[in-house]
Amino acid sequence: MLSTSFGKKYAPHKRRGRTNKKDILEAATRVFSSKGVAKTTLEDIARDAGVTRGAIYWHFRNKKEIFDALYENLHHTVLELILNDLEKDHPNPMQQLEALCVDLLLDLERNQQKQLALRLYYSKCDYSGDLEQFKAMHMRKKEEKTKAFRQYFEKAKKKGTLPANADPTLMTLAVGCYMKGILLEYIDDPSRFDMEKDAKALIHSFFHGLCH
Repeated sequence: MLSTSFGKKYAPHKRRGRTNKKDILEAATRVFSSKGVAKTTLEDIARDAGVTRGAIYWHFRNKKEIFDALYENLHHTVLELILNDLEKDHPNPMQQLEALCVDLLLDLERNQQKQLALRLYYSKCDYSGDLEQFKAMHMRKKEEKTKAFRQYFEKAKKKGTLPANADPTLMTLAVGCYMKGILLEYIDDPSRFDMEKDAKALIHSFFHGLCH
């Protein structure tokens, strides 16, 4: 069995027939989180997924493609959520963003695969060796999310719910730093948090100060 810092053990998942991409990515998340990316082999991932290496090659050419696909899953899920939310004509974009941040924390609390994946990219990946090629690409994707977050502040200024001299870029940076701080503390020791109970208060205390 594989154990993680979250205190739970995972047994390899035995599956019949062709394993889909989601199954392989979930297995890779578990093994990468347990052994680290550099020490993980395709055989390790196949064993955890309960398939042969050939089943992995149906979807991915190598371990690096799996690593990149895991990041893309995280990125795309959050970006799609933000962009869909921005399509709504909310009367108060700041309240809208506050609610979104709460939802992001609650989703993390309820999704253990996402917890493992975030821990992998935040604390177990230094983008060295074969992974260095992905660093610039992943930073560009991070900037896509940052630009999307900035639109909330730009919309708030247009609607008059922020003062005309408010700086959307600086406020976006502040929100990003605050959220990352919570995420880093959470993945380091989830037992310190009760997101179901405290996420709303955590986020509201920040936005109350930001808006006043």
